[in-house]
Amino acid sequence: QSKGEGFRSPDPASPLAAGSPDGGATVVPGRGDMPELVVTALLTPSRLTLKLLRALMWCLVVSAALVTAAVYGCIALTHVLCVVPACLSDPSLGEHDFLILKSSGLRLHYVSSGRGNGPLMLFLHGFPENWFSWRYQLREFQSRFHVVAVDLRGYWPSDSPQDVDWYTTDLLMVDIQDVILGLGYSKCVLVGHDWGAILAWNFSIYYPALVERLVVASAAPMSVYQDYSLRHISQLFRSHYVFLFQLPWLPEKLLSMSDFQILKTTLTHHKTGIPHVTPNDLEAFLYSFTQPSGLVGPLNYYRNIFRNFPLEPQELSTRTLLLWGEKDTYLEPGLVGAIGSRFVPGRLEAHILPGVGHWVPQSNPEEMNQYMWAFLQDLLD
Repeated sequence: QSKGEGFRSPDPASPLAAGSPDGGATVVPGRGDMPELVVTALLTPSRLTLKLLRALMWCLVVSAALVTAAVYGCIALTHVLCVVPACLSDPSLGEHDFLILKSSGLRLHYVSSGRGNGPLMLFLHGFPENWFSWRYQLREFQSRFHVVAVDLRGYWPSDSPQDVDWYTTDLLMVDIQDVILGLGYSKCVLVGHDWGAILAWNFSIYYPALVERLVVASAAPMSVYQDYSLRHISQLFRSHYVFLFQLPWLPEKLLSMSDFQILKTTLTHHKTGIPHVTPNDLEAFLYSFTQPSGLVGPLNYYRNIFRNFPLEPQELSTRTLLLWGEKDTYLEPGLVGAIGSRFVPGRLEAHILPGVGHWVPQSNPEEMNQYMWAFLQDLLD
């Protein structure tokens, strides 16, 4: 400006002037003199740099995610393959081995002790259990018997076919036959609890020549159970879980939720559970179910229950010791009388244990062992 002229206001139409809230002028950059192509060319390096940085960041994130997944996968695999509960490796219970079944080719795991000490005593476990449920009897009878406790078909580490057709009663009966013969015996003292006892009942009916004596805890032959339940609806209510287990995949999901909480509660509850069960015992039972599809095989036993309905009445003649808990939550004491009515006179010795629940071999091992010694004494003599 020339001296004395002062400042002129910018031309309102000029791009260099714009109104401000206080009435003053604000200078803004003009772009009319810079072609769009030039602006794009100038910004291209920055844009490419940002894209490369983003790509690099995502590569780092994905790489970190994969490395972390690999680490946690190794940890999980270690738990599955290596962290076996110590009580399952207790040498006082016997040696671990596998037997290839002649008929099916399946591999069954078993624990054995006392070979050469006397007749074969074969133990069949129930659900949700495994060979470890016979720990008290394995220690007790190994001095006079060759004691063998198997993990039944479907229970890890025995082979576990996934198809329900692999768990029919006929196939399970053949498994027991193959175990007896595969161990080098022509007969055995067969001991069963829960599902193992159901199999033992059936086996004594269809393969009587292979059963020297039968010891059963907390189970009835299926034909007896069928007839009794039709006349006593209260027994069906006690067995309500059997109907849930008929469904596909849903029972497996429910039982495995919250780290197998339903099964834990079942085994530890003051009414339904095993008295004085320890955390190690609980871990020993649940460990096999934590394996991939570990519940499918055991639940397939239940899915075959109604395949042969209705069952014909069967006469029972094998010399049998039956032990029954008076407070069994799942089975009514009236079943004992129903079982006795099917027996050839003088072939059944039955005892209802006062105040005892469902898990007789574990809750009352001393009492069970005493009854067994007395029942089997003449074999040893």
